[in-house]
Amino acid sequence: MLAAVQSLRLHLPHAWHCRVNKELKFAAWLAGIFVVAYWLPLSDTRINGAILEAFKLLQWYVRNHTLACVVPAMFIAGAISTFLSQQAVLRHLGPQANKITAYGVASVAGTILAVCSCSVLPMFAGIYRLGAGLGPAAAFLYSGPAINVLAIFLTARVLGFEIGVGRAVGAVVFSILIGLLMALIFRREEQQRINARPQMPPDDTPHRPLWKNSVFLGCMVAFLVFSDWFNPGNVVVRTNDGSQFAAVTLQEMKDEVMFQLQQDWNGRTVGEKVTLPKREIGHIEEARTWVMTVYHVRWYLAGVMGLAVLLMTWRWLTREEFKTWMANTWGFSKMIVPLLFGGVLVVGFIGALLPEKLVAGYVGDNSLRSNIVASVVGAFWYFATLTEIPICEALRKLGMHDGPLMALLLAGPALSLPSMLVLRGVMGLKRTAVFIVLVIAMGTATGMLYGAMC
Repeated sequence: MLAAVQSLRLHLPHAWHCRVNKELKFAAWLAGIFVVAYWLPLSDTRINGAILEAFKLLQWYVRNHTLACVVPAMFIAGAISTFLSQQAVLRHLGPQANKITAYGVASVAGTILAVCSCSVLPMFAGIYRLGAGLGPAAAFLYSGPAINVLAIFLTARVLGFEIGVGRAVGAVVFSILIGLLMALIFRREEQQRINARPQMPPDDTPHRPLWKNSVFLGCMVAFLVFSDWFNPGNVVVRTNDGSQFAAVTLQEMKDEVMFQLQQDWNGRTVGEKVTLPKREIGHIEEARTWVMTVYHVRWYLAGVMGLAVLLMTWRWLTREEFKTWMANTWGFSKMIVPLLFGGVLVVGFIGALLPEKLVAGYVGDNSLRSNIVASVVGAFWYFATLTEIPICEALRKLGMHDGPLMALLLAGPALSLPSMLVLRGVMGLKRTAVFIVLVIAMGTATGMLYGAMC
C-alpha cells in the first residue's frame, strides 16, 4: 500500500504537467480561431477570394488525394506498428544499426513511393514509434516524397536534364546529411529515448514467417503506389466555343478544373492559371505516354493488390491482430488527418494571397535572399505529387533563376505546412523546428551552388 502511494506521488506531477500542457494547447487553438474570426476583413475581395481558393484546394485534396493516398498510407502505418518486429526495425533502422545500411535504405526508399510530404507522414510515424533512430527516420521522411522515379524523370523532361540529375543527386545527399545532423544534434535525447524503451524479449520464434509479413506490407505499398499513380496533366483543352489551348491540369474540383497554360490563350499568357467550369469544357485530350497508360489502369492494378491484402488478412491474421491493426490505423488517422485538412486550408488561403508573379519577383537572381525565399516558400507551400514541376516551369518563365529553382525543388516536396503540423505531434516541436531549418538551409546552400555552376 505504501509503495502504491509513493508511486502515485511520483507520477502525479508528470500527469498534472501533461494535463496542463494539453489544456494550454486547446486554449491556444481557441484563442487563435477567435482572433482570426474577430479581425478577418471579410469585406476585402482578396480575402473572400483567398477563402474560396482555400476550400477549393481542400476539395481537390479530399476528392483526388485523400482516399487514393492518405487512407492507404494510414493502413500501412497501422500495419507497420502491428506486424513489424520491433527487433527487426531496431536491427536495420535503429540508433545502433549499421549506419551504411540504415541511411542507405532510408535515402532511396522514396524511389518506389510516388507520394507527397503529407502522405509519407503516417509511414514515418509508424517506423519512428516502433523504434527507428531519428537519423534514418528523418532521412526516410525527406527522401520519401523527394526522389520518386516519376518526379525525377518528369523534372528532367520539362526543366532540363541537368536540373533532373541535380535534383536526384541532391535529394539523396540531402536525406543522408539531414538524417546524420538530426541524429548528431539530438544524440542525448535519442540516448534517453533508447534507455526509456522497455526491453523486449528476443524475437526468436515469430508468430508468422518474415516473408509473409514482407509480402503483406509489400502488397499494401503496391496498392498505394497504383492508387495514387499521378497524372502529369499535359492536355489539350477544347472549349465549347471552339477554342483550344495546351495546358497542365493542376486541380480538378467537383464543378471546375484549374489549368496552367502552356501557350497563350484568350488574352492569357503562358504560365498563368485558368479555372474553367466543367460545363464550358468540350473535350480534354491527354498526352499519350506510358505514365498515362498506367494511370488509366491504376484501379485495376490497385484492385489486384487490394484483393491480395484481403485474402492474406483472412488467411493469415488472427482476430486480435486484426483488431490491433485497425486500432493503430484509427489512432494514426485521429492524429494526422485533422491537421492535414487544416494545413491544406491555410496553405490554400495564403497561396491565393501570394501570386506566382509576386514570388518570381523575389527569386530573379542567385543571391542569398533569392535562395532563402525559394527554400522558405517551398518548405511551407503544399505540393501534391509532381505538381511542383509545372509550377516551377511557370516561375522560370516569369524570371526565376535556376539556383532558386533548384532550392525550391529540393525544399518543396519534403515539407509543407500541413506536414509540419503533423510532425510536431510525432516528434515534438524542437525536432520539427530543427528539421525545417535544416531543409531550408540545405536548399539555400545547394541552390546557390547550383546557380553559380550554371
